[in-house]
Amino acid sequence: MRLKGIFLLLSLGAFTSYYVYQPIPDEIEERWKLMLTDCFFRSLSHLADFSELLGLKDYMGVMMFITFAERVFPVSDQRVHVTEELFDGVEVVVYQPKLQGGNTELRRAVIYLHGGGWCLGSARMGPYDLLARQMVMDLNSVVVSVEYRLAPEHHFPVPYEDVYRVVKHFLQRAVLAQYSVDPLRIAVSGDSAGGNLAAAVSQQLQQDPEQQQQLKVQALLYPVLQALDLNTPSYQQNQNMPILPRTLMVRFWSEYFTSDKTFFTAMMTNTHNSPESAALLNFVNWSAFLPESYRGTYNYSVPVVALSAGGAGGPSRSIADPRASPLLVPDAVLRSLPKAYVLTCEYDVLRDDGVMYAARLRRAGVEVTHEHYAGGFHGALMFTVWPTDFLIGRTMTENFIRWLQHNL
Repeated sequence: MRLKGIFLLLSLGAFTSYYVYQPIPDEIEERWKLMLTDCFFRSLSHLADFSELLGLKDYMGVMMFITFAERVFPVSDQRVHVTEELFDGVEVVVYQPKLQGGNTELRRAVIYLHGGGWCLGSARMGPYDLLARQMVMDLNSVVVSVEYRLAPEHHFPVPYEDVYRVVKHFLQRAVLAQYSVDPLRIAVSGDSAGGNLAAAVSQQLQQDPEQQQQLKVQALLYPVLQALDLNTPSYQQNQNMPILPRTLMVRFWSEYFTSDKTFFTAMMTNTHNSPESAALLNFVNWSAFLPESYRGTYNYSVPVVALSAGGAGGPSRSIADPRASPLLVPDAVLRSLPKAYVLTCEYDVLRDDGVMYAARLRRAGVEVTHEHYAGGFHGALMFTVWPTDFLIGRTMTENFIRWLQHNL
């Protein structure tokens, strides 16, 4: 019996080690911490798959545990005044520096959009609350953190429309005056799906004939920018990389657009383009927009066009909409955009989206700072809270805020 117990214990240890271990490139620091962190995400993903298979709860419903686990209640402290408000019907958390004496100086403002694949995440999560407070203190700025509605309950374009309404509301002269914000020093920023929304809002504001007040800068942190080609070199290279494997990113895109599971299957095989979206594939031709160092040994092939992809309209129409895929706009739209900061990570399926967008912005004459992290992985900037606090996350945060200090 004792030998059986030892054997079972060794077997369990071997299985656990096999499950936890992930081949992670040497360039990534704190590799074992990342393995353990990713083990939690993978376990939750497997549980979500199993739950959906049994009909107990849908996949994203289970994955929302991540959002709930990191939920905080933003409150004021000695240095930052925090309020929860409605901007044109959309929930926001507003962070402001506490006034010193009779200080009436106009301040910068950052409108921040959280990540989470349009399906997860919240402005009220610990890492976003911490980031907002740091921006307030280091920039002496007002930060508006937006709690937009999420898919799959609210498909595209609802999350985008929520964000756009908040930005338009905040940019009103009376509202800016209420928060003592300098109209010439306003930024929009976001990470991952939030970077997607920030890029889309920046573009649409410039094309809105009724909009007088504009943004000074846009800061996009490992943004997702196109849904046409899900087989770029970074999607291939990093398909099994923590924290965002290709399967999960494709699922986020699919759930953003539709509840039809057949569309997810088509996106997984990169056969989801219709003739309507195929007409825009030249904007995501990575052989033209990616430097050779990012293309590596991968050869470009045009994604398959399916006549029935997504049906007539619906998801097919959505993936061709620049409000969902900001990389699809022509150069004429890009030329009028504000100065940009684009952060990308080598070990991220979304790396090439950001690299291509930075390249296209530069070609259009927009001033761009492209900061690439050779040892970076997706979501790193949000891993700044114990026990998932990574040195690279703190470094990214410091560099991002430093750029805002110099450019906003």
